[in-house]
Amino acid sequence: MTQTIEQKSTLYDRDLNLWLEEVIAKLKAGDFQNLDVENLIEELEGLAGRDRRELESRLTRLIEHILKRCYVNLPECYRGWEITIVNQRAELTTLLEQSPSLKGHFSQVFDRAFDTALKLVKLEYSDTTFPNVWQFSRDAKKVLNLNFWTSV
Repeated sequence: MTQTIEQKSTLYDRDLNLWLEEVIAKLKAGDFQNLDVENLIEELEGLAGRDRRELESRLTRLIEHILKRCYVNLPECYRGWEITIVNQRAELTTLLEQSPSLKGHFSQVFDRAFDTALKLVKLEYSDTTFPNVWQFSRDAKKVLNLNFWTSV
């Protein structure tokens, strides 16, 4: 029985990091004719999508912990939830500072992030009543700075 091992044909397929280094060198040298444009476009689209996915994931985690902190009566857990809130806010702030255009995406995915967070906290704390709609401001600055649990 002969087994054929398929050889990867391009540098992009064999070694992504080396391919990236070569693309960067070609861009710096102005060697645009020899760029692997198809794979470069694919990688750039992937980067843009990655940042949007990261924003939504971190926003979901932030909302999840804000909901816990606001509605779950477990004072021994408050510190841990608040640490997660601070951490997620810092990461989201950095992401939005690096890519201000993601602020629009923040608004677009807020409802989906809230719905996912709500499902998670309802599963984890089934005896706790959570509101079915976000009770606070959706403004990115406020979501990233206010301690909503002081107003509940």
